[in-house]
Amino acid sequence: MDTTSLEKHVEEIIGLDELKTYLAAHKTLQHYIGFEISGLVHLGTGLMTGIVVRELQKLGVNTSYFLADWHTWINNKLGGDMDFINKVSHEYFGPALKISAKIAGANESKIELKYGSELYHNNDDYWKSIIDISKNLTLSRVLKSTMIMGRKESDSMQFSFLIYPPMQVADIYEMQVNIAHAGMDQRKVHVIAREVAEKLEISPLKDDGGKNIKPVAVHHRLLLGLQKPSTWPIPEGVEKDFIRTEMKMSKSIPGSAIFIHDTEEEIRSKIKKAFCPEKETEVNPVLNWAKNIIFPIVGELRVNREEKYGESFTAKSYEELEERYASGELFSLDLKNAVADILVDMLTPAREYFSQDNLPELIQQIRDSQTR
Repeated sequence: MDTTSLEKHVEEIIGLDELKTYLAAHKTLQHYIGFEISGLVHLGTGLMTGIVVRELQKLGVNTSYFLADWHTWINNKLGGDMDFINKVSHEYFGPALKISAKIAGANESKIELKYGSELYHNNDDYWKSIIDISKNLTLSRVLKSTMIMGRKESDSMQFSFLIYPPMQVADIYEMQVNIAHAGMDQRKVHVIAREVAEKLEISPLKDDGGKNIKPVAVHHRLLLGLQKPSTWPIPEGVEKDFIRTEMKMSKSIPGSAIFIHDTEEEIRSKIKKAFCPEKETEVNPVLNWAKNIIFPIVGELRVNREEKYGESFTAKSYEELEERYASGELFSLDLKNAVADILVDMLTPAREYFSQDNLPELIQQIRDSQTR
């Protein structure tokens, strides 16, 4: 099977040749992506994941979302309240991810939801696997990998944080995952999973001949947040990649992210205030969203504007949109309005779902837990 479309929508695939070999052999492959239940689901979590899952499903891969409730507890998210974490996992996070996948064009009925608390319950092999993995890691390596938790190596940290990376690797092997998927911020732990693969004795991945094999790692791109970078204009000598990394979408930065259930007014207000300098195409979150969300899902972008500001048009490719913007033919306000229009339309199913029953109250409880 051709992996070209999948490659187009991700930042990298570690083990691409291995993936092609598995697909050519018609091997049944198991995918997973794990999520801390750390708050509300924004577009970078929901839609970017859904686009990759869509492409994997086209290749015949079995897809699953892992709701990492224990990891959430270890990382002290949602107040470290396990009962609340479980409630959010089942009533909010799981449904939010599935709706996002459907919006992105994936078949949500073919995504299996798995929960850490269920995987670990009465499972001696899982805890043995953590020891097996840890015996193949140095303390220094584990410290460096705690960055996957959103922590800095220099942070004062609880000992429990050191358990997090080996647990995440053990998840992959306990679920016999062939394709470990995440954003680029989780790359370190996937590299560890591949490095220890051939040394494991507990729950290793094996080929048909019984030989230990490595999981393939698929990393989707991280969306830019809508906020202005801390340094602008960019001084000479400072790499734009560094600035883009700093601008990663974050639910903790006000106005940085759009959540999948935001109201029409919230979407339009956030986009209107977004950093979007005229003619700038490399460090521009509104263009970044058009490139990584709108065109992969919708395939085009309609720009409506008053005739005195130029004719309305439909960009059939991101390259066309970028060229018009770079030349000054398309103005920032017109681009923002076009992106807001299409996001309002795209996110209608999520808005409608999360407006029912007690879900607005639960969403507010999640917001409150993040401000305490």
